[in-house]
Amino acid sequence: MSGDESTRARWGRFRFSVIGPLLASPPEHGELAQELAHLAGRAYRHPTTGESVRFGLKTIERWYYLARNHPTDPVGALARKTHPRAGTHPKVSAAIAELIRAQHREHSRWSYQLHHDNLTVLVQQSPELGELPSYPTLCRFMKAHGLRRRKGRRRRGSDLELEPREVRSYEVTHVHGLWHLDFHEGSLRVLTPAATWVKPWLFGCLDDRSRVACHLQWYLLESAETLVHGFSQALLKRDLPRGLMSDNGGAETAAEVTEGLERLGIVHHTTLPYHPEQNAKQEAFWGQIEGRLLPMLEGYEGLTLPLLNEATQAWVELEYHRKPHSELGATPLEVFTSAPSVGRPAPSAQVLRRAFRMQSGRKQRRSDGTVTVEGIRFEIPSAYRTLERVQVRYARWDLSSVDLVDPRSGAHLAALYPLDKRANADGRRRTLEPPAPREAPAKSGIAPLLKSMMSEYSATGLPPAYLAGPETYDREEDDLE
Repeated sequence: MSGDESTRARWGRFRFSVIGPLLASPPEHGELAQELAHLAGRAYRHPTTGESVRFGLKTIERWYYLARNHPTDPVGALARKTHPRAGTHPKVSAAIAELIRAQHREHSRWSYQLHHDNLTVLVQQSPELGELPSYPTLCRFMKAHGLRRRKGRRRRGSDLELEPREVRSYEVTHVHGLWHLDFHEGSLRVLTPAATWVKPWLFGCLDDRSRVACHLQWYLLESAETLVHGFSQALLKRDLPRGLMSDNGGAETAAEVTEGLERLGIVHHTTLPYHPEQNAKQEAFWGQIEGRLLPMLEGYEGLTLPLLNEATQAWVELEYHRKPHSELGATPLEVFTSAPSVGRPAPSAQVLRRAFRMQSGRKQRRSDGTVTVEGIRFEIPSAYRTLERVQVRYARWDLSSVDLVDPRSGAHLAALYPLDKRANADGRRRTLEPPAPREAPAKSGIAPLLKSMMSEYSATGLPPAYLAGPETYDREEDDLE
């Protein structure tokens, strides 16, 4: 989750990545134990430490049934339980905290482990600094205070040195086991309402097993907004898939898209840089778009985007889906309806709209109960006015409303709308109930602590350590003397 990633969510995604292939391609009857044993025999990279670890068969089996029996949120079912002390500040003494900050200022490229090792020596040399914090506590303290490690610059061209890999054709065994998603810039130009000619972008989503086009639609630009718009229609038309493959473009890796796929329990596979052959089925489909569909529109003058979309829907439903595929030996529609499927019922359009949003933390303004998102202030209901920080989900292209969510469970709490100062100018305000009932304070006289001090001072027998002022004695008696 962009924004505020936690160890709990990281473990949920890691466990889902381990048993995700079993959900996308369920084993035949009697083969589950063999597949689980195969997964148990593999080595995995620990999601927090990065070390190589292995997990037992029973552990992976428990993950599998937890995800399979929770069709709405398999990733959340696999996440670690929230610790009772979650959200509390790490306990680090003031002296050690200042020492950590000074050490980071001098050595900002050190790793957390190197900081902890050097801190151990300093505490041993100066015991008056206090108790040495543990390594996890040091990591949480430094992250909470922005003391991140500065990475050195990579040499130019080092990220382009890719390891050569063999190329093999593949196909999943079940419908909805894997979808392919991509954008394609068309060769024909369309006339916009502004009387300009532009080349549109075709959003395409294919099912790997059947080659069915889950949804096709032309847009004027490639963006995360158009991707979510097209992909949501594909989900409503064809159900939820188990996996999705795309490239590493800005639209495909936007926070709204990646977090939305995670909330829907869809494994997101991205191709390696400079390896378009991994998404070859999608690339081959563009050849049919350019070879059959668009040539039939070359002679039409004044082509518009609505007309292009209408022609595309007619072609894909009446020709592409009903024409036998050379590799499948049947039409895509026949394979889609007859092959085994691992699809899940798609949620409503409102749920999909809320799913494809990025989550981020905001501090509530105590003066008027608002938070600022992308430069726009949103009002928080009075029921949540006591929260100092809140978690919101929003899409950067649609700020008509944002969602207030529970930071622990991710459940939707309320919809927040932009601040309307004109509507608030009528002067009507509701009376707020206090967070706790107010009771009249009981008059107990002198505080116990002060009363104890006065008794102890009086028991010493010493005279008062002050001289009475003129207003405290009788002037008439003084005159008589």
